[in-house]
Amino acid sequence: MKATYTLSQSLIAVNSPATVDLIVNFQAREAEKNKTRCPLNLSIVLDRSGSMAGTPLKYAIKAAQKLVDFLTPDDLLSVVIYDDHVETILSPQYVIDPNEIKSLIGRIRAGGCTNLSGGWLMGCNHVKANLSPNKLNRVLLLTDGLANVGQTDPNLLTKTASEQAEHGITTTTLGFGTYFNEDLLIGMANAGKGNFYFIQSPDDTTDVFAIEMESLVSVVAQNLTVTLEPASGIKIESLNSYRFKQNGEKIEIFLGDVYGVESKPLALAVTLPAVSKTGTLPLLNLTYQYDTVVNDSIEHISQELPITISIGEKDQASKVQLDSKVIEQTSQLRIAQVKDEAIALADKGNYQQAATTLRQMTEALKQKALEEFFTIAEEISQLEYYAQQIENRQYFADIRKEMRDQSYQSRRRTREDLHLRGVTSGSADNLEYVETPDGGILVKCDRIGGKLRIRVISSGYDSDLNVQFPRSIREEGITYVVDEIIPSTNGSFYRASGNIKRLGKAPVRTQNNGKNTQYQAVKSSLTLADLETTDRVGNGILIQCVQDGKKLRARVVSDGYDPNFNVRFPRGVREEGILFVVDAVKETGQGGSYIAMGKVKKLVQ
Repeated sequence: MKATYTLSQSLIAVNSPATVDLIVNFQAREAEKNKTRCPLNLSIVLDRSGSMAGTPLKYAIKAAQKLVDFLTPDDLLSVVIYDDHVETILSPQYVIDPNEIKSLIGRIRAGGCTNLSGGWLMGCNHVKANLSPNKLNRVLLLTDGLANVGQTDPNLLTKTASEQAEHGITTTTLGFGTYFNEDLLIGMANAGKGNFYFIQSPDDTTDVFAIEMESLVSVVAQNLTVTLEPASGIKIESLNSYRFKQNGEKIEIFLGDVYGVESKPLALAVTLPAVSKTGTLPLLNLTYQYDTVVNDSIEHISQELPITISIGEKDQASKVQLDSKVIEQTSQLRIAQVKDEAIALADKGNYQQAATTLRQMTEALKQKALEEFFTIAEEISQLEYYAQQIENRQYFADIRKEMRDQSYQSRRRTREDLHLRGVTSGSADNLEYVETPDGGILVKCDRIGGKLRIRVISSGYDSDLNVQFPRSIREEGITYVVDEIIPSTNGSFYRASGNIKRLGKAPVRTQNNGKNTQYQAVKSSLTLADLETTDRVGNGILIQCVQDGKKLRARVVSDGYDPNFNVRFPRGVREEGILFVVDAVKETGQGGSYIAMGKVKKLVQ
C-alpha cells in the first residue's frame, strides 16, 4: 500500500499565518490489486419482520443471493434471519454449492417483530466460531425497523459492537426504508469498524450489497491506524469522522480497511503561524500502520510519511493556484459537518436556526465560486432544498436519514456511487404544463444509482452529462421544457437556465372538500373465505396473529406501532402466523389497543 499527500496550496507567503487543507490518500499499488484476496468469514443477518413483507423482502433476498456470487469455496458463510425469533438457516460452511445456498435464501418469508440484537449476536457467534486472523471476519446486518424485541438499548448495542470489533469481528449495517434508527446503525458500524449504508428504495438493495462486497473482496490492508505528530506551533483539525485518540501532541486516528477499488482519505485543516524565513517547512510527521497479506500470512507493516510545505515571498505565493481537487473534496467534508450540525439543531426543534446554518453554507460556497464543480453545485441545490423543508417543519424521517447518510459517506468514503445518494425532492405539480416543446429544450429526471439526475434528451447535447437543476421541482420520470441549457465553465455538466415547464397534459383537478378518506372498522363477521389475497403491502398496515397462552391475539407488526397492543380484529379471520394487510389502524379512545380499519386482505408471500 502507498500513501501520498496533496496540499490545497503548495506554497505560502513568508511572515503570514495561514491555514491550508491537506489530503492524505492511502491506496493499493497496482500489483496489490491483483493479488490473491483474503478469504471471508461472513455472516448475513436478515430482518424478516412483518414490515419487510412484500417488495422489501423480495429485494433483500435477491441482494443476498447476488452476494453469494461474489464468494468462492475458500469463503465461509452463514445466514441468520430474525423477527421475534432468531433462526440460523445456514450454519457456517464453505461456499461449495452456491446454487443451493441461494435456493435456501429464496425460501425466506416475513414474520413478526424485530429482534435485531438477537439476530446480530447470533451472526457474531457464527463468525466467532471460525475466527481467524487470516480471514476477513464480518457480520452484515440488514434491518428496516426499530429494535422492539430483545435488547433495544442503543448505547448497549453500540458498546457491544465495539467489544465484538476488539475480538476481531467487524459489523457492517444496512438500513432499509424510513423506520430504522440511523443513529444506532451508524453508531454500531463506527464502533464495529465496519460500514453503514442507507437503502432508500427496494431496487437499490442489490446495488448497495454489491458495493459492500466489491469492497470486501478487494481489501488490501486492515486496521489502518495513522499517528500524527505536528511540528511546533502547528495546529491540526480532522475533517473526517474517523475515531481518534489524543495523546499529548500526538493524534492517533483509526481509518479501518483499505480497499483496492477506492482510496482511503484522511483530510486535515492545518494552521501555521507566521514563518520568518523562506524554504521548506516541516508540517507534521505521519506514521501509519496496517495489517496485510504477505506470502499467504498476515504481516504488520509500519511506515512514515513526512509532510512539508514551501515558504516563499509574497509575490510568489500570490501566483500559486489552489489545488481544485483538494478544494472540492474538503468543501464536501465541511458541507457534511454542517449537515450534522443542522440535524442536531432540528432534532431539538430549532428549525429556523438549522435552516439558517444550511443557507449560510450555500452562500459561503457561492462566494468562493465553487458552483463550477458539479458535486458542489448539487450540494448547494440540496442544501437549499433541505433548508426549505426544515424551515417549513417538513423535517421527515427520509430527509434526516438522507442527510445523515450523505454526511457519513462523504467523511469516510471516496466512491462516487456512495456520495450524494438520495431521492427525496419536491414536486413538479405546480409547474406550468405544455404539450409541445415550442422551441424549448427537453430534459428528463431519472433515478440513477440512488440519485435523482437530470439529463438532456433533446438532440444536439451530450446525454451523458448531468444537468444542474432545482431540487425542489425534481420528480422521477418527469420530462421538463427549459429555455436554455448552458455548459459549465469546464464543460463537465450543464445548467438549466430560464423558465422551466412540465411537458404533458395538465390533469383535471378534483375537489374533495378538504375531507380525508374515512375508513370504517373492519366487520367482525368476516371469515378467511371472505378475504382477497395480495402480495403487496403498499401503504397498508400489517397485522399478524400470534398464540398468546390459550388466546390467538392480533398485533400490528408494521413499524411505528406498539406490538404489545391488542388489535380489535375479526375472530373468524385469525390464523396463527398469517400476515394480513388492512387500510389503517387507530388507537382506541381508552388507549392501549388498536382497531383495524377499512378492508382486510391476506398477504401471500
